Amino acid sequence: MTSTIHIVDDEESIRDALAFLFASRGLSAHGWPSGEAFLEALPGEDCACVILDVRMEGLSGPEVFDRLRARGLTAPVIFLTGHADVPVAVQTLKAGAFDFVEKPFNDNLLVDLVLKAVTTHESRRALLGHQQDLQRRIQTLSNREAEVMHLMLQAKLNKQIAHELGISIRTVEVHRSRVLEKIGARNTTELAGMLAELDAS
Repeated sequence: MTSTIHIVDDEESIRDALAFLFASRGLSAHGWPSGEAFLEALPGEDCACVILDVRMEGLSGPEVFDRLRARGLTAPVIFLTGHADVPVAVQTLKAGAFDFVEKPFNDNLLVDLVLKAVTTHESRRALLGHQQDLQRRIQTLSNREAEVMHLMLQAKLNKQIAHELGISIRTVEVHRSRVLEKIGARNTTELAGMLAELDAS
């Protein structure tokens, strides 16, 4: 992991302790004394995970979280609180926070949770990138190629496709080959699997 874990907490002792904890596990971390300071800097791509205190002077943790999402930052957020605030926990988790941890916390469990959050987020980003790439490939198909692909996915033979579309078998073969090449599939079975994954997302 090359990007940074950002700790937003108005207690300096907590920021320093967490930064030391992550450094001891070889992880880069940066502390921020307020939500306002973090939002002003907004590290963007250099943000593996955000650890956000719920109750701070100025903007609260949930308010900072809402503004981060409104600005398009999708990095995982883990809330910390010194109070057993169940309604806030439920609200933030429903809004997409990765987890909610009460102080005092177990150091190793918190680091493990952060690593899990980062891994999960990176996997989702990779999957999203793959899906967007597949969508772009599908959009490169001509109308006729899309028609042929649709019939290929119904397991129809070239002869049947040719008859249904009123074209020659040779033309179907050419379109079939182009469909597979453009989508990046080796055969119809692989093509069907790729599109099924896309539909399931």
